[in-house]
Amino acid sequence: MLILKNARVLDAHHKDDDSAYDVVVEGDRIREVSPRPVQAGRADQVIDVAGRTLMPGMIDCHVHVVASMANLGTNARMPAAFATLRAVPILAAMLRRGFTTVRDAGGADYALRRAVEDGLIDGPRLFIAGKALSQTGGHGDFRERFDFSDPDPCPCHRNLGAIARVVDGVDAVRKAVREEMRAGATHIKIMASGGVASPNDPIGNLQYSRDEIAAIVEEAASHHTYVMAHAYTGQAIARAVELGVRTIEHGNLVDDAAAAAMAEHQAYAVPTLVTYDALHKVGAQYGVPPEAVAKIDDVRLQGLQSLEIFKRHGVRMGLGSDLLGEMHAFQGDELRIRAQVLSNFEVICQATQVGAEIVGQKDKLGVVAPDALADLLIVDGDPVADISLLCGQGEHLAMVMKAGKPVYLR
Repeated sequence: MLILKNARVLDAHHKDDDSAYDVVVEGDRIREVSPRPVQAGRADQVIDVAGRTLMPGMIDCHVHVVASMANLGTNARMPAAFATLRAVPILAAMLRRGFTTVRDAGGADYALRRAVEDGLIDGPRLFIAGKALSQTGGHGDFRERFDFSDPDPCPCHRNLGAIARVVDGVDAVRKAVREEMRAGATHIKIMASGGVASPNDPIGNLQYSRDEIAAIVEEAASHHTYVMAHAYTGQAIARAVELGVRTIEHGNLVDDAAAAAMAEHQAYAVPTLVTYDALHKVGAQYGVPPEAVAKIDDVRLQGLQSLEIFKRHGVRMGLGSDLLGEMHAFQGDELRIRAQVLSNFEVICQATQVGAEIVGQKDKLGVVAPDALADLLIVDGDPVADISLLCGQGEHLAMVMKAGKPVYLR
């Protein structure tokens, strides 16, 4: 048993609470959050938090942990051993920044998830989509105009570095969902509109037919899971949620009608504003193709406005980063960017409580409460007053705990 004494607790249920709490951790769970001192007699370890902030580990709902190169086409051609080895420091750095759970949006496989679970490598707990599903010429098809090779010649030997697979037709997408679920996916990702990183699809494109999306949603539901959809425009967003998609990724070009549709269908938004900020600043330097760089401002400049629209319609937002290559280091800046529009407390709740809802771990993650998993951070200072304490590379974190074990303790 471990006792964290004299902690200022911060989560969705403790706003402006300056009381001192003792938090008891037993095994991988929080057993007690007490406003009175807990006797330390039976404790194996006692940590004096000394009035600092104790908060849940953060949840990033949109990452690509195998995207170690900014050029996704090149990343997809990387040998699997290289892709795996390059993912190891990416995962370890996420954990050190205070992200104890991440939802992979395409690329990470069951072996990588198990390697983290079994303690072979350090990293956040992983929820994985396997390979995202893309139509021919869609956001997951990185062939150049003159490349007529088969984009996905053998699903059983797909490169780990590829974040997506190309599949067309109702029967084919049904089979693809079943294959990804058999291989260990926890949710399904589809490309429902054009994108920035792909070479041939304008942002405004609609991708996948209604019948194909409906079939994917039905198959996911049969496996007791859900679909997340890459979508930028209002038209693409409304179409996806009306067909049963549960989370909308990015959503920069959302309009009021689409946000209203999301609210009606209780869909979540996962904006990823930091990736466009990073691509704008250093994308070309790190190898992002010119045709992708040219599309960045189409979505970057409306990102902050999308937060206002989602909030106005009561759409719940999780935190996402969607960073590639060396730009993973900017992960925590997503909180800082959002805080230009939203309150620091709102942003912290998005990175904890709402993220837990999205990954199906409501009341188990994202809160400091009895019976929740003991994923906890000790922060030097008050992030509600200064959100930058959660940015950077974890410099302001005195402890990162995952499942009851301090993986970093200063």
